[in-house]
Amino acid sequence: MLLRRRVRLPELTSFVDRLRSSLAGRTPQPVDRPEARRAAVALLVVPEGADAAILFIKRQLRVGDPWSGQMALPGGFASPQDPSLEVTARRETAEETGIELDEAATLLGVLDDVSPRTPYLPPIVVRPFAFQLPARLPPRPGPEVETAVWLPASQLFSERHRRPFHLRLPGEVREFPSIVIGDYTIWGLTERVLHQLEEMGAAGL
Repeated sequence: MLLRRRVRLPELTSFVDRLRSSLAGRTPQPVDRPEARRAAVALLVVPEGADAAILFIKRQLRVGDPWSGQMALPGGFASPQDPSLEVTARRETAEETGIELDEAATLLGVLDDVSPRTPYLPPIVVRPFAFQLPARLPPRPGPEVETAVWLPASQLFSERHRRPFHLRLPGEVREFPSIVIGDYTIWGLTERVLHQLEEMGAAGL
């Protein structure tokens, strides 16, 4: 298993302060896949003392959807009418959760692109945008979303919630890192977005 490098920001005690500091002036690393569709997701964080809450959705079970039933950050594919991927993240968040990222939302920064590492998934490149909200807003799940839930960062980045996730693929079983909190299992692209926060020191580990 690959060792994951983490940076510490010991002078900052709040998760949101560490996240803001680590993203300030940061240039996201793009993924060069010209054939891939572009998508964007929103990492919505609410400060709660030293801790924070992050919003996740669970996708509806749908035939033909390779991410059917999975936990994810709100987001989706870019539309030709979207002037930027940030607009995509804002629009898709409103459609999937009913939460409008208007003047009350502060854009903290942009994380590195992520893309599937398996040929069994469609070629996409996802750009994550981190937004701070002043308080937990009640989500109103859209038709593609089974549920939406705020989860505490202190649990998301705790080693005791780490589990190996085993995925059966044609001819093999692969193991992926995952986060398990109650009935929710976060793995794949979404886990890789969260791992970026650990690498930058925002998780405070």
